[in-house]
Amino acid sequence: MWTLLIVLLVLWLGMSILGFVVKGLVWLAVLGIVLFLVTLVFGFFRRGRSSSG
Repeated sequence: MWTLLIVLLVLWLGMSILGFVVKGLVWLAVLGIVLFLVTLVFGFFRRGRSSSG
């Protein structure tokens, strides 16, 4: 599970960097940032729920 989250975070980070580097792909950067944050929040909630129960 953690491996998948880390791979997704690296993928979203790469997408956002590519979006900022390539002119005209700002939408890709925004999408990458949003997906990065959603995955990060999801990972924190999963970690908190599994450690408490």
